[in-house]
Amino acid sequence: MSADFAHLHVHTEYSLLDGFSRTKKLVGQAKALGMSHLAITDHGAMYGAIEFYKACKAAGINPVIGIEAYLTEDMLDHSKRFSDDYHHLLLLAKNNTGYYNLLKLTTIANTEGWHLRPRIDKTVLAKYAEGLFVTSSCLSGEIPKMLLKEQEEEACKMARWYQDVFGPENFYLEIQEHHGTFEDGQPSPQGQLNQMLYRMHKEMQIPMVVII
Repeated sequence: MSADFAHLHVHTEYSLLDGFSRTKKLVGQAKALGMSHLAITDHGAMYGAIEFYKACKAAGINPVIGIEAYLTEDMLDHSKRFSDDYHHLLLLAKNNTGYYNLLKLTTIANTEGWHLRPRIDKTVLAKYAEGLFVTSSCLSGEIPKMLLKEQEEEACKMARWYQDVFGPENFYLEIQEHHGTFEDGQPSPQGQLNQMLYRMHKEMQIPMVVII
């Protein structure tokens, strides 16, 4: 494994019900594979950030601190059903300002935006966008959902919003190599989505990041 490669979308045991990787074992495996960087992006929380940071430093790995946030239209609105209430959004700190803004966003999500999940909305996201990288995230991301519904114009408009708020150099389209089937037996549309994201990348000149 190249030392230049880094896993940037990583859930640990602190992603409740959605991750089981123990932090020290995770860092140890990254070290064994010759990696020099590794991210933590637990769902809606940063409980594991300090433990992760210390483990990475002890192993000589550069820690990248992030979260996979739950983004909703209005975090103060508790009227929507759970399944319709949020999108996933990957956020990574690029410097100390970004780290402090992640702490702020996570605190707000858990104290003000909580509705079955710790949520934020675009108003608070824009307020604390400085120092952060952002990606279009997984199948549950806002832009991927739009593309799979054939809402390409809306998806491009949303991509421009992220570029305007975070800066074009800090917004990435995220493609994944996760195929297979869902729990209900339906095939994953990830391959189809990757092609759509690639077209958006070519047409809008948005940089891409590959999540394996």
